[in-house]
Amino acid sequence: MNLFNHFRDKIERDILPALVVEGKLPPGIATKGLTVEPPRDPKHGDISANAALVVAKSANMTPRDVAALVAGRFSADPDVAKVEVAGPGFINLTLADGFWHERLREILRAGPGYGDCQIGNCRKINVEFVSANPTGPMHVGHGRGAVVGDALASLLQKAGFDVTREYYVNDAGAQVDTLARSAYLRYREALGEEIGAIPEGLYPGDYLIDVGKTFARTDGEKWLGRPEPEWLPHFRTKAVALMLDAIRDDLALLGIAFNKFTFERRDIVERGEIEQALATLEAAGLVYVGILEPPKGKLPEDWEPRNQTLFRSTRFGDDVDRPLKKSDGSWTYFAADIAYHLDKYRRGFADMIDVWGADHGGYVKRMQAAVTALTGGQGTLDVKLCQLVSLFDQGEPVRMSKRAGTFVTLRDVIEQVGKDVFRFVMLTRRNDQTLDFDFAKVVEQSKDNPVFYVQYAHARARSVLRLAGNSMPGLALDPESLAAAPLERLADSAELTLIRYLAGWPRLIESAAATHEPHRVAFYLQELASIFHGLWNKGKDDTTLRFILSDSPEVTSARLALVQAVAFVVASGLNVFGVTPAEEMR
Repeated sequence: MNLFNHFRDKIERDILPALVVEGKLPPGIATKGLTVEPPRDPKHGDISANAALVVAKSANMTPRDVAALVAGRFSADPDVAKVEVAGPGFINLTLADGFWHERLREILRAGPGYGDCQIGNCRKINVEFVSANPTGPMHVGHGRGAVVGDALASLLQKAGFDVTREYYVNDAGAQVDTLARSAYLRYREALGEEIGAIPEGLYPGDYLIDVGKTFARTDGEKWLGRPEPEWLPHFRTKAVALMLDAIRDDLALLGIAFNKFTFERRDIVERGEIEQALATLEAAGLVYVGILEPPKGKLPEDWEPRNQTLFRSTRFGDDVDRPLKKSDGSWTYFAADIAYHLDKYRRGFADMIDVWGADHGGYVKRMQAAVTALTGGQGTLDVKLCQLVSLFDQGEPVRMSKRAGTFVTLRDVIEQVGKDVFRFVMLTRRNDQTLDFDFAKVVEQSKDNPVFYVQYAHARARSVLRLAGNSMPGLALDPESLAAAPLERLADSAELTLIRYLAGWPRLIESAAATHEPHRVAFYLQELASIFHGLWNKGKDDTTLRFILSDSPEVTSARLALVQAVAFVVASGLNVFGVTPAEEMR
């Protein structure tokens, strides 16, 4: 239950209509904009509603008079301990302890599925992420985008959306020809030729040595001495396939799998999708031939004015119109991307999310403009830009990988710290903020390390339950039995604070899914861990608040119900992240 939605519905569907029937409010009152939220100051209670301020004008009454009517209804509600009218007419509710105890039972019965909801209503949504050029190993920046995209997809699934994870393979650009030439060079090397230094313009990474050996093993000397037009298509196709296999392997280390791979060359270019998409824009009067203004910051002599085929992206909020053809007559990357997003829309994805690297920031407006134009405003594109990840080890920058040639590979990092640590750390900051990743700190066992702190909360909860099972074997510790425990024995303010925070998990899921912000789950889990560890420490100082009291099985059962609920909610959050909850810390 999202308790805030529950009380909003109670006001909107029960209380206000009843007041209308009784003649205390006039028919036809407006409720648009009615919100029920946590008050900014916890001293004002658990819930604050603006219903009176929303209704007052259409009711031709003062907000405080409307608030008094609504407050009167809540005064008789057993779930409400106190109701107050504050300021211009806000209705503040303090909920009864029994209401919170029922939320605890709800968590125990739902298990790690607590927080699952149907705000998505099975609506199809496409999350495209990674989409790294298949020209080399994945680096840490790709890894951040992979984790953000995968966690966002899981979050949306938990919120009831029908999610497709998609990877777009850019296999039609000049970079793929460069890959093919680089692979051909390594192929010659594998057959015994001395190749010397890697020529400028080719990929220097050692990862291509194995690619060259694969070509030598499967093709023998077939391509030696042959002109480039003969061997280039073969090396391009096979090298892309080999690189994509390596990328899939790297993603598997992160526990990531895609529902669909779309290939630019096969699925977009060769099927004529670009021409079809641009014909759609042209029919709408959105394609023309013209001359763009010189780019900002460049002197006139650095720029040559020429006629170009342009998309009128400025009609849809972009800064300038955008070229669709290069000077040699070939399509721009933008033209191919237009066709690709139209292809997504035609496959039933009116809602699209793209996760890109920070260097694509200038590309966002034009792509959103194209989606709006192509779909007549029916399609939406949200772009999540992932900022850079800086690698350190004990505060010192980490050097590049010899294997990759220019960067530290994602595989290097995962093999050193593990999948779960990497995934969690990538979500501890907003995707649009830079992130420092220190190998020493991310495995440090301290409260300053959020990965450890959250995992320790789950491990501690599981440890308490195991200890209770060993020391009090007569206690029933299954979730259903704990849900039937005398939860009214949980009356300490710290216990109730923890229950309140647990009960906020469904609202967090709904809001994070609606805003496409998986990092909010990390923030929530860190705060939940802090509250739980705080309650544990309180029990160290006051023995009557310990979770296990051998002389009081009823209190113990109630507190173990709370401990199990913590474990379930932490597990629920870690499941969104694709992180395995720790049973114990070593």
